[in-house]
Amino acid sequence: MQKIMIALVGVSLLALAGCEASAPTKPDTPPVAAKPEATPATSAKATEGASLSEEAKAALAKAEADIKEAQSKKALWTTAQDALKAAKAAAEKNDSAAVIKSANKASEHAKLGIAQTQYPLTTIPK
Repeated sequence: MQKIMIALVGVSLLALAGCEASAPTKPDTPPVAAKPEATPATSAKATEGASLSEEAKAALAKAEADIKEAQSKKALWTTAQDALKAAKAAAEKNDSAAVIKSANKASEHAKLGIAQTQYPLTTIPK
């Protein structure tokens, strides 16, 4: 009886080991390096000769600075990145209103991300 139990335990362990070996795993890929953010100097080159308003240029520069600050504090939201990309795309099309709207959204989300780092990780009920 003991030999049968030992044999069953051995077979079941082999079966479990086989299942573990065939389980799909995530490939070990190195993390993707963050793209360097454009500096106000490079964004000025992209908009050089364009008819963007001064307000749009200022909003875009402020958004880039806020994004850079949030990134340095590891508090950057993806929505802020997306809004900055949209602002840069609008700047290429010389659409001042869209640049201002997207840049303000990017700045707001970057500031919210930074503010979120000040929140407690968990609340302890009393």
